[in-house]
Amino acid sequence: MFKGFRQFIMRGNVIDLAVAVVIGSAFGSVVTSFVTHILTPLIAAVVGKPDFSALTVTVNGAVVSYGIFLNALISFLLVAAAVYFFMVAPMNAWKARAARSPIPADPTTKKCPECLSEIPIAARRCAQCASVIAVQVAPGNA
Repeated sequence: MFKGFRQFIMRGNVIDLAVAVVIGSAFGSVVTSFVTHILTPLIAAVVGKPDFSALTVTVNGAVVSYGIFLNALISFLLVAAAVYFFMVAPMNAWKARAARSPIPADPTTKKCPECLSEIPIAARRCAQCASVIAVQVAPGNA
């Protein structure tokens, strides 16, 4: 029984998940701090009011605190923007740069001018139609 539990815990995906949760939690606190201490004051400098929690409306005696919802919505949008612009966009750019194909390799085959079959670059006669292929001399090698 304990052997099976140990095998379950020692599987790679369980350990990877545990590491991801710990790193995600730490990263979440960094992003929250960035939004709270940098982005929100910048918005307050532009808009003039960093905290909307005091905004309320009374409907039939019930107080609706829509300002708290606005704070949560703005916080979510700022966190999403911070994650996108500082993590996702740079990672996508890095992946696109890494995915660029290297310089194409020199061709190893060419088409026969008579039958259009693929033949090796150095071939002097086509294997399909037996026609003689003129060997092209590269400039400077003549």
